[in-house]
Amino acid sequence: MTTAPTARPARKERYRAPDTALLRRLRLAKDTMDREWSGPLDMDAVAAVAGYSTYHFVRRFRDVYGETPGQYLSRRRIERAKELLRSANLTVTEICMLVGFSSLGTFCTRFKQQVGMTPGQYRDSARTSASAHIPGCFVLFWAGGFRPNVSKNREGGPEHHHLT
Repeated sequence: MTTAPTARPARKERYRAPDTALLRRLRLAKDTMDREWSGPLDMDAVAAVAGYSTYHFVRRFRDVYGETPGQYLSRRRIERAKELLRSANLTVTEICMLVGFSSLGTFCTRFKQQVGMTPGQYRDSARTSASAHIPGCFVLFWAGGFRPNVSKNREGGPEHHHLT
């Protein structure tokens, strides 16, 4: 009678402390993306904040956070868009541009992938008749959608500010 070979006992995994320098550098880059999520972000510049090449930065970011920097940024933008769709009286196109997408088609596709419905469907399902909506002009002003136009008086100094 032959006996089955016995399995080798599993080796204990050694605890490896996280690389705090790596985490700190990635956190600096993530903070940059969190601060500037609404504008166009250059991945080379964000990677430089972390001190890595673009491709190495993307790999390390994905290893640590479980998603690529692009996926993270898109998710953050969609979260902000959901908030605006619930509360602001703006068109889907205006919201798309405010949250940093340059293409309405890409925005709607990513929104549906993440949320499971289109932005318009989300707005209809999220809004209740009792909730007050923020006028679009206030949201645009707060988000920097209006730029001040300074008129000059005869001496060349500023006369007054008005929004264009």
